Amino acid sequence: MSSKITARFVGVQFIEPAEPAESRFEIYPKRKNIRLRYYDYKSDGYYFITICCFNFKPNLSKYQEVLKKILEYLPERFLGLKIDYFVLMPTHLHVIFVFEGCGVSLGEVVRTYKALVANKTRVKNFWQRNYYEHVIRNEKALLKIREYIKNNPDILKIKFEEFYKDNETGLINQPPTK
Repeated sequence: MSSKITARFVGVQFIEPAEPAESRFEIYPKRKNIRLRYYDYKSDGYYFITICCFNFKPNLSKYQEVLKKILEYLPERFLGLKIDYFVLMPTHLHVIFVFEGCGVSLGEVVRTYKALVANKTRVKNFWQRNYYEHVIRNEKALLKIREYIKNNPDILKIKFEEFYKDNETGLINQPPTK
């Protein structure tokens, strides 16, 4: 009793992998790390923060009171945190945080704020993924950044290096590094 075995391939096609996995990710731009490499973001000082809405949707206009209340609540939640100055624009928020023995990192404060707002408003994808920060190193820069925040609708782009130029030499004072 012998039976003949025949093989049939119906609708099967073998495809070679197009390229290795690591090269597939090269088509996407790499995210630039915008944090200072050796800086301790729990340090006392002034921090200028900008948080943008997802796809620059004007969410902040609709939820302005909620955002303001949550922002003003942060110093109660994080002892040692103060809010120096802020402005809510339709698509983004500018705020200057002051850390004085806060004990948590800047990232934790921003993360908490973004989470509280997203939960309270129940808007999916309220915020963009990251935030922009700038460590304010002197009083001149603090005053210029406050002015920038106040006049934000009229100013296109802030030039931080101008805040740190030495008037006599014209050289820029660099941030401390390890």
